[in-house]
Amino acid sequence: MASIEVSGASITFTATQSKQVTLKEYLVKGLFRRTVNPQIAIHALTDISLSAKDGDRIGVIGHNGAGKTTLLKLLAGIYTPTDGKCDVKGSVCSLFDISVGFENEATGWENIVYRSYLQGESPATLKGKMDEIAEFSELGEFLTLPVKGYSAGMRMRLAFAIATTAAPEVLLVDEVLAVGDMAFQIKAKARMKSMMSSSRLMVMVSHDLNTIKDTCNRAIWMRRGKFVMEGTPKDVVAAYNRDVAEHAAAAEAQVKAATQPKPAQAAQAAAAKVA
Repeated sequence: MASIEVSGASITFTATQSKQVTLKEYLVKGLFRRTVNPQIAIHALTDISLSAKDGDRIGVIGHNGAGKTTLLKLLAGIYTPTDGKCDVKGSVCSLFDISVGFENEATGWENIVYRSYLQGESPATLKGKMDEIAEFSELGEFLTLPVKGYSAGMRMRLAFAIATTAAPEVLLVDEVLAVGDMAFQIKAKARMKSMMSSSRLMVMVSHDLNTIKDTCNRAIWMRRGKFVMEGTPKDVVAAYNRDVAEHAAAAEAQVKAATQPKPAQAAQAAAAKVA
């Protein structure tokens, strides 16, 4: 049985605020008080609670920087919560940053082995999947060459082929379908649909709101590391679209107001025309 239980989880990163300082500032502040470049706290996630079980298909939406990918990395075990708890039961397959981590000096075949082991495969289970991965990648003889010579598209093809051979109970997806040319994307989408239907539990981040509505039975809208709304995909997407439209209208009005001449300027312009 697959499940996700997140209770009051927060993730805070510490970063150094870097700025140029004069010699005087360094001598007065940096040398004696060491506050030239102070550290700042970045609250990536704040008080997140989420419960999911077998059969759930959860879509996560929001603007860039809302914390969506950080949430997936929390569920994948890449990040541990600064506060709160996160418990995920079941085998996990994470489809994000899939092209990261290749051994550049190793061949395509060797990278298939390395990355598959990282995904939990054993020599026995991988033996029957090597040819399938190679065939799906469509890289042919290029698999005998070091991946440092691969194009970005070739690396994505290989990474996607390896990552999607798993049969996970919990599937975590973050916008991974921009791989290869149009023909390969059709194959990739078919593979993804198969994984989504076979996995017991799925959490997917996407900017494609129609995909969220068509694929998921639950949706979460995030903003600045917090959950704004949870509910049915139809309701959450509608609320998100209204918010986007309101912000766009406000921004347009602000730009329009800034570009219109002020009354005094308009009067001066009119007087200049008369003169």
